[in-house]
Amino acid sequence: MTAAGSRLTRLWAVGTIVCTLASCGQPPDPSPTGDPSPARVAAASAPRPAAARIVGPAEFAPVYHLVEAAVAAGRLPGAVVQVGHGGEVVLRRAFGSRKLTGEPGLDGSPSPAEPMTEDTIFDLASLTKPLTTATAILRLHEDGLVRLDEPVQTYLPDFNPDRDPRRARVTLRMLLTHTSGIAGDLSLDGPWGLDRPDKAEGIRRALAAQVVSEPGERFHYSDIGFILLGALLEKITGEPEDVHVEKAIFDPLGMSDSYYLPVAKACGPHRVRGTAVAFDPAAGDVDECPPGSWHTALLARVAPTALDEDTPGRNPDFGHPLRGTVHDPTARRMGGVAGSAGLFATAHDLGLYAQALLDRLAGRPSRFPLTRASALLMTTPQQPGDTGDLRGLGWDIDTAHSAPRGRIFPVGSFGHTGFTGTTLWLDPGSNTYVVVLANVIHVRGAPPIANLSGEVATASARALGLYGN
Repeated sequence: MTAAGSRLTRLWAVGTIVCTLASCGQPPDPSPTGDPSPARVAAASAPRPAAARIVGPAEFAPVYHLVEAAVAAGRLPGAVVQVGHGGEVVLRRAFGSRKLTGEPGLDGSPSPAEPMTEDTIFDLASLTKPLTTATAILRLHEDGLVRLDEPVQTYLPDFNPDRDPRRARVTLRMLLTHTSGIAGDLSLDGPWGLDRPDKAEGIRRALAAQVVSEPGERFHYSDIGFILLGALLEKITGEPEDVHVEKAIFDPLGMSDSYYLPVAKACGPHRVRGTAVAFDPAAGDVDECPPGSWHTALLARVAPTALDEDTPGRNPDFGHPLRGTVHDPTARRMGGVAGSAGLFATAHDLGLYAQALLDRLAGRPSRFPLTRASALLMTTPQQPGDTGDLRGLGWDIDTAHSAPRGRIFPVGSFGHTGFTGTTLWLDPGSNTYVVVLANVIHVRGAPPIANLSGEVATASARALGLYGN
């Protein structure tokens, strides 16, 4: 098996200054109404970031201490932290273990601990939403194939077959900003997608999901909304999301360690339990994997997440550790590729995406696959009306989910979390991003990563001397 066979050959922002009037000109106000919100007006007078400076390992010692203490306390097995600033990676470090002593190794037998490595591949969970699905939808918008304020039913008629007036008001903008009023999680009732993937049933359930509150009135985080966006993307492009985003996003950015790992496309030594893939050296290897598949040799670098606890008695994988099979149960039942979850990647690749996005926002040369206007739509407030929460088209700005921002990066910086223990936060004003990737849910009952990520972001901003700190 060759290496090539292992993969398909593969602002103005609130509280920040992306560029000056002289370099960029005044961009249009990104709010749907054109009226600046009070938060935006207040943030316009936020302190300007200090000039970038060179820092060494000693300045980042507080970051090391935070993560090492969390590992020692059993909050997480390990993590990889990467900080970018001024166009350079100023910190990338692995902490702790990928898997703990005595837990099953790749062959399913108890084995020693595996050290965390900088090239560990993580299940990114909901980071999938902004990194791939929202980015791909904005590309369709640029090409004139979708309109943000068009009703969802225009593109997915089965979303509103009975012409319900409330459902008719749900737009793509609302899906992207989690203001659609659609319920949060897909129903997992029944055996669908347990003995084998059933993506069609998942999409059918998403299309039929209840609109539980008035569209556009409030922020309510919804996986279902992004499942619908993934279905829309696939309908318009005629391609599975994993195939489309590799060509449209990963390849232009050089993200060669970013993957969806759908069960149906696994190649090499493995066995399948329902919708889960497990490495099995006894199954025999292949000389070369067919185009579009992925080789199970990748699983050696994947951080395991949690035990599969979906539906005892019906799930062939119940009780087995998930490693290289997406943790999110809906995406898992759909075969590993959904608009809401399914992406696996390394800290290095997230850094490529983050720096390219920061460069595009600032008008610097960039391979980011969207124009600056679209990048601003992703990263400045775009929610309809005054919901009290600030969301871009895919990215979080200021909501209850914004803990990874920490205490120094201003409102107007943006980011996202993933349930498995992953976060990415970006600050255009200081040309800085902070990646924290961990498999927090590997430790049963461990607290979410968001607060630790916020502490890491605060310590990183202090190490860099940002905003007077």
